[in-house]
Amino acid sequence: MDVSALISQYGYAALLVGSMAEGETITLLGGVSAHQGLLSFPLVVLVVALGGMIGDQVLYLLGRRYGNGILKRFNKHQDKIASAQKLIARHPLLFVPGCRFMYGFRIIGPLLIGASHVPPRVFLPLNILGALVWATLFTALGYVGGEVIAPWLHSLDQHLKHWIWLALAVGFVALLRYGFKRRQRKKPHS
Repeated sequence: MDVSALISQYGYAALLVGSMAEGETITLLGGVSAHQGLLSFPLVVLVVALGGMIGDQVLYLLGRRYGNGILKRFNKHQDKIASAQKLIARHPLLFVPGCRFMYGFRIIGPLLIGASHVPPRVFLPLNILGALVWATLFTALGYVGGEVIAPWLHSLDQHLKHWIWLALAVGFVALLRYGFKRRQRKKPHS
C-alpha cells in the first residue's frame, strides 16, 4: 500500500467531499499534499473552494426553505440567533464571506443567512469570493506547514509497511494464543 499513490489518485475527490462537510483540516492536508508534489496547489485551491461553495450553497438553500422552522428548535439559542440575523441584515457583504472564518459558524452560518432571506444574487458571488479566499489561505497554510512535517511524512511513508506487517504479526500471535487457551479450556480434565 503506497500512501503517496493513493493521495495522487484519490486526493482531489477526497478534498471535494471533505471540504463540503468540514473544511479546514482537509484543506490543510491538501496543502501539505501539494507541498509534497502529490497534488497541484492551484487545483487543490479550486477543488476545495468548489466543495466549500457547494456545501454552503446547499445549507443556504435549506435555510431559505426550512431555516425558520429549523432555527425555532434551538430554544436555548434564540437570543444568539436573533443577534446573528441582525448582524446579517446590517452587514451581509461582510457576514457572508466572513462566516467561513468564524468559529462555530461554518455550518450554521449559511443556514442563518438563508433564513435571513439574503437574496441569491447577493449570496452567490459573496459565497464564491469567500470560498476562494478561504481555500487559498488554508491551502497555503498547509503548504507552508508541509515544510515542517515533510521529514516526518517521508519517514512515515517509508516505515508504514513495516508497521502494518508488525501489527499483523502481533495480531496473528495473539489469535494463536487465544486459540490455544480456548482449546485448553475445552479439553476434558482427566
